[in-house]
Amino acid sequence: MPTTMPIPQILPIYPLKEQIVFPYMVLPIFFTRETTSIVEEAMRSDQLLGTVYCPGDKGVCSYDEHPRIGTVCKINQLIKFPNGGGKATIEGLHRFVMKAPVTDEPCLKVAIELIKEEENKGLVADALVQSVNALLKIALAYGRPLPEDVIKMIDRIEDPGRLADMVTVYMGVSTDIQQQLLATIDPVERLKSVYLHLTSEVQKMQIKGEIQTEVNKRLGKSHKEHLLREQMKQIQQELGEQDPRQNEISELRAGIRKAEMPEDVLLVAEKELRRLEQINPASPEYTVSRTYLDYLCTTPWNRGTDDNLDIRKAEQVLDEDHYDLKEVKQRILEYLAVRSLRDTTKGPILCFVGPPGVGKTSLGRSIARAMGRKFIRFSLGGMKDEAEIRGHRRTYIGALPGRVIQEICRAESNNPVFMLDEVDKIGQDFRGDPSSALLEVLDPEQNDSFKDHYLDVPFDLSRVMFITTANILDPIPHALKDRMEVIRLSGYSDEEKLQIAYKYLIPKEIEENGLKDNPLTFSEDAVAKIIHDYTREAGVRNLERKIAAICRKVAKEITQGDELRSEIHAADVEQLLGPCAYFVDVASEEDRVGVVTGLAWTESGGDILFVEAAKMPGRKELTLTGSLGDVMQESARAALTYVRGRAEQFGIAPDFFDTTDLHIHVPSGAIPKDGPSAGVTIAAAIISLLTGRAARRDVAMTGELTLSGRILPIGGVKEKVLAARRAGVKKVLLPLRNREHLRELEEENLTDIEIELVDSIDEIVVQALVDD
Repeated sequence: MPTTMPIPQILPIYPLKEQIVFPYMVLPIFFTRETTSIVEEAMRSDQLLGTVYCPGDKGVCSYDEHPRIGTVCKINQLIKFPNGGGKATIEGLHRFVMKAPVTDEPCLKVAIELIKEEENKGLVADALVQSVNALLKIALAYGRPLPEDVIKMIDRIEDPGRLADMVTVYMGVSTDIQQQLLATIDPVERLKSVYLHLTSEVQKMQIKGEIQTEVNKRLGKSHKEHLLREQMKQIQQELGEQDPRQNEISELRAGIRKAEMPEDVLLVAEKELRRLEQINPASPEYTVSRTYLDYLCTTPWNRGTDDNLDIRKAEQVLDEDHYDLKEVKQRILEYLAVRSLRDTTKGPILCFVGPPGVGKTSLGRSIARAMGRKFIRFSLGGMKDEAEIRGHRRTYIGALPGRVIQEICRAESNNPVFMLDEVDKIGQDFRGDPSSALLEVLDPEQNDSFKDHYLDVPFDLSRVMFITTANILDPIPHALKDRMEVIRLSGYSDEEKLQIAYKYLIPKEIEENGLKDNPLTFSEDAVAKIIHDYTREAGVRNLERKIAAICRKVAKEITQGDELRSEIHAADVEQLLGPCAYFVDVASEEDRVGVVTGLAWTESGGDILFVEAAKMPGRKELTLTGSLGDVMQESARAALTYVRGRAEQFGIAPDFFDTTDLHIHVPSGAIPKDGPSAGVTIAAAIISLLTGRAARRDVAMTGELTLSGRILPIGGVKEKVLAARRAGVKKVLLPLRNREHLRELEEENLTDIEIELVDSIDEIVVQALVDD
């Protein structure tokens, strides 16, 4: 230690702000009138005081605000200024820990305990000492200045704790880190921390040096290029050749004249061209301005395609590409009819809503072909950046127009059919809300002056025919939904799938799988088997995959020299596709007590579900399982309340719930389920369980039940009826208020199935439960 003088157990505390004092360290401090009393008290206490870090902006901290670890210091020299305050030179002696405050007058005095620092020498300590010395030499090589006497002193220090303190003083770290190192008692651990901080500092110096070298190199290269460019310009003038830059400016001027821009856009383009002429080609601004003018010239301000206004031909094209979909085709033909009578009709905003695989996206391409327009498809699924729609401002590096303007420029037409796919799957985060940016794009009343952030001039989108697609409408914001004309595409019945397979899917897959020279035919039984046993969907996407799989296997047999198949029968399907994937014939199941068949609507179309009810001894507990959502759980509680209120009318003991627990379960527990339309199904399952009457398995039902027993209408009638028919259900019970929705069903959709409209639970009990 620097001194062996005794240190008292009570010391005045001096607050440090910008530098922490370590043992062996000599430091000048400038004290103010506010801290003069601390220095004077120290001079009366053998010139000893305790220095402790004081965080915050206050000049003096209270006992609780100080860290507990500080350094005992001796005042070696004191100079007082005439106007108050002064300068003192202090020397660090020993670490201490503050135990308790003693007094605040005339300054803060605390009871202290010296911290004994253990000697810690070994291989690890020696290696750390050598490593820190090596890093300091590297720092010096990169220009980190250290006093020469300090360098010599550090070379002679072998004690890890003392070396850590010495390097910390000259390392230039923050006061908080200095305090952490002061509070680290173990010398080896302290030296490890210093080594890590010093390593980080050296790495920063290395990177800074590399950057500075690269900058100097580039500046030299830029100066050289400037001289060469000036020499080249002089040579071209001597030879009478034109400057390439002038050629570029002339091409842009010709492009502006050819683009047929509106008057206000033309003024902006000419102003930007004059600005480009004044910019040095070596400047980054030159490239930004040049790219902007390129986009202004390539944007189709007045270029478009002529619409095919022959209604019969357009209808023929639509029928060639898609089966059924009468409502959609009718709407397109109506638009063309109006378009033939009035040339300035604004493009409609259509929204196709339906399950996957029913042909929403391909229908957009078919509409473009029928109208003779260019087709653009842009997927919105997962988009979270508003700039994808509106573009970035030119002040950003790498700025580009939004996808709307980009795609229109690629199509070179201002009236394409623009399909925005998956509008229900738009995201939202800190970069903005793309659905809000679409509000202007998809509004015929204001999109005639759409302003992209990059172009910053209005562009007329009113001639564009926008079509959006979605699986469900609920996630779409109401304001956006209100701007679109919703057209629903329901799932296909088995008969419709059969026609689609023969007219579209089978010819397409035979062509794509190289069977054109060996045409393959499918029997009706084979296609029906694929539909019933290998697919369960509202659309035809999986049906197309299964037909493609059969075609590939036949192609493989042909290449291997096997016997040539000319026709696929039902027996061949299982051989080629393997065992059946779905078993949905609920009619073969037996009637059971407490198990009722229900109907559900999903994003993929309709489906059947089973509601199971069980009872056990207990007291008034209702357990709900099967990944049920909040709304479905509320429906179950409402159904139980209704049954308890009418227990006597159903032949159930009124106090059954006092000694019974009920458990409602909906199988396929891994699949989340929600919605109010299972209310009557749950009520029927509870009544079946408590009366002991089995529920008919081939009778399916759907409807929302209220506490008063009313059955409210539900949605997705067509999808649910088609799902019931696929599953082999013989009778479907629908709410009476859904009578009008039965018009959506074709006559062939009602074959082999009976529709009953009910208005009360009593009717459902009669229709669905077996008499005792």
